[in-house]
Amino acid sequence: MSVRSCLYVGTVMHRRLRPRAHKLRYRIFWMLIDLDEVEGLSRKLRLFSHNRFNAFSLHDRDHGEGADRPLKAQVEAHLDEAGIEAGGAIRLLAMPRILGYSFNPLSVYFCYRGDGALAAILYEVHNTFGERHSYLLPVAADAGATVEQECDKGFYVSPFLGMKMRYAFRVAAPDDQVMVTVRGDDADGPAIVASLAGERKALSDAALIRLFVTHPLLTLKVIGAIHWHALKMVVKGYRPFPHPSPPKRPVTISHGNG
Repeated sequence: MSVRSCLYVGTVMHRRLRPRAHKLRYRIFWMLIDLDEVEGLSRKLRLFSHNRFNAFSLHDRDHGEGADRPLKAQVEAHLDEAGIEAGGAIRLLAMPRILGYSFNPLSVYFCYRGDGALAAILYEVHNTFGERHSYLLPVAADAGATVEQECDKGFYVSPFLGMKMRYAFRVAAPDDQVMVTVRGDDADGPAIVASLAGERKALSDAALIRLFVTHPLLTLKVIGAIHWHALKMVVKGYRPFPHPSPPKRPVTISHGNG
């Protein structure tokens, strides 16, 4: 069977609409890891490891419940709780650790049925306060190539966005390209639009070397850019909202549009 894991190289864009216009855009790459393949990839690739240090690595505790329990088992437990029949591959789109450091504002798990159809998407959100929360949404059988989903916001992310918001997701599942767009609406309409888009590249040591050169210390740059733009937004007149406690449950299960 051919390897399903790969790389995606592209861009991330955030656009704030109120109270002042503010936009950021930067080049980035992600690994799409089929969680059934992660151990094999760790053995095959010299520059990638699972749960141990390397130039690039995936550590289970950076995601999910923050423990070393296999990520696929964690996601399957959430699918069972939600009553979503999957049973197929689960593929994680995320930035890896680079030289031991990782920060993923958004990691996306694509959960498939045994016949290869997409059954659900789990959106795992990390904030800069060391907290994480996920939203699990089923995918309708007639969703087509582009999946559209909605759910209420339940987790504090940016200090400059309130909690009374609703998310609208628009997703093109990984193929030759991948795309995830998230729009946040409040009582006055759209407040933020964020998107990621990338083109598929084969996963190999040679490709990882090239990305290390073209995107040096990417994960450190991402966290640095977040704080730099936060400072610029304060100067523009953005003011922080209170920081509530995170949700008691690690995953919000929503049966919104799919």
